[in-house]
Amino acid sequence: MTIPKNDLPITLSIGIIAWNEEASIGPMLASLLEQSVIARLAAQNAGCEIVCVTNGCTDRTAEVAEEAFAQMERKHPNRRALSGWVKSISEKGKNNAWNRFVHEFSAREARYLCLMDADIILNQPDTLELVLGELERNPHLGCASDCPCKDIAGKESLSLRERLSLAGSDLTETTEGRLNGMLYCLRSGIARNLYLPRDLIANDDGFLKAAICTDFFRAPIDPSKVVSVRGATHLYKPYLSLSDFLNNQKRQMIGQTSVHVAIEYLKTLPEADLANLGATLRREETRDPAWLKRLVEAHVARVHVFWQLFPGILSFRWRRLSQMRGIRRLTHFPAAAVGFVVTLVACWRASRFLRRGVSAYWPKTMRKPILPVVRLGAK
Repeated sequence: MTIPKNDLPITLSIGIIAWNEEASIGPMLASLLEQSVIARLAAQNAGCEIVCVTNGCTDRTAEVAEEAFAQMERKHPNRRALSGWVKSISEKGKNNAWNRFVHEFSAREARYLCLMDADIILNQPDTLELVLGELERNPHLGCASDCPCKDIAGKESLSLRERLSLAGSDLTETTEGRLNGMLYCLRSGIARNLYLPRDLIANDDGFLKAAICTDFFRAPIDPSKVVSVRGATHLYKPYLSLSDFLNNQKRQMIGQTSVHVAIEYLKTLPEADLANLGATLRREETRDPAWLKRLVEAHVARVHVFWQLFPGILSFRWRRLSQMRGIRRLTHFPAAAVGFVVTLVACWRASRFLRRGVSAYWPKTMRKPILPVVRLGAK
């Protein structure tokens, strides 16, 4: 479709990566268009663009998004500072969609690029304001994200499975320099010196965090370059069915393995190649599209037991538990123990999958979309 233009130079470019999210994209965009950062940018004579990148969709995701943008152009109070458009690409895959948004679709003058999933709800009107504001205030930061919140958190009566799920989230929050892959904001200069390999099967946020916190793998890790901003939140649906949860954990272990292999290889490259990491990775893909796949296959062939797919498999959940204090360490022990067993099972399944040949793994889930947030006073 024709790319609409607003009247103001773009400061913030928002990319929404969507794959068959017909039911979720409408509520998600509705919550996004209520964000206070849009009015603030407009008051500063700065623009904001929203690019919905639909990749390999077989449903009406693109049409629903286009309808939302058409209504935005007619009715949004800050439409002068807003532009929204859909870019549909035939190839399915988050990494390719990420690369094309960052390097092709986003406005070149944008100072900040925000990436977010299409199946979340921004439940606080100042979420993006807080995330972007943290980057604006602290020049040391390369990336800021919000704090994801499972939509079951407000339930009065929780099942055992739901309690374990929430406790598992508490354990994850102890991670220093956490980057939440569902919604984060990058300085455009950093984003455009990055490129996601096609065979980085999952955990793109782990790869991005490692690159940012090591100055593109040229320095010791500095987790203070990434922050999750307290008070900035979004809602998402957790995996609660046993099959969905186990399949997602298997995907995470496959992704962690590919990230580990990619990072270990990149650390061996010359300084000049790392200083221009995005160009280096694009060159690798052009030279040999299967370069990372070959490295992962060689790595898996050298690994004798499944708990050696990547470092820290046996300890990372216990390290998270050790960061808790007092009674919380005791109350969250069951979640850590269950998570440890699940990790072992997931690694065993991931190892079997990878030994049959490295390929993409994105299991189908049955999660329902999140209902729109109704705020007091809203018409």
